[in-house]
Amino acid sequence: MPMWPAGTDRIQHFCPYSGRNLRFGAGMRTIVPVPTASRPGPDPDLVDHIATSTGLSPAEAARVVEDVVAFHAEPVEDYVRRRHAHLKTYGAKNPEIFARIAEELAARVVAAPRLTERQLRRLVYG
Repeated sequence: MPMWPAGTDRIQHFCPYSGRNLRFGAGMRTIVPVPTASRPGPDPDLVDHIATSTGLSPAEAARVVEDVVAFHAEPVEDYVRRRHAHLKTYGAKNPEIFARIAEELAARVVAAPRLTERQLRRLVYG
C-alpha cells in the first residue's frame, strides 16, 4: 500500500472502464468521460435519484449508472458464451449449463429472446 504524505486525504475512485479502484492523492484530478453523440451521458434524473438516495456525488452516481447500463448492454451471444465458459470451468456439464443459462436469460432486466438448447449450443460452438 502506498504511503501518503502526512495530512493528505486519500480519495478512492473507481475506473468506469475496468471497475478497478484507484487511489488519488491531493491535487490529482479525476478524469470523467465527456458524453458525445455516439455515447450519450446517463439520464440526469436517474443520476440525481442515485446521488440523493445513496449520498454519492453526482459524478460518482453517473459512473455507477454508466457501469450498470454497460453491464446490462452485453449482447445475448456474448453473455451466453461468457457464462458457458465460466460454468464449464467449474466442471458443469452442458445440459445443466444450458438449462441454467436459459433460466438466467429469462430473469435478466433486459429480456432476451427465448432460446432453445440447440440455439444456445450454436451460440457457443458456432
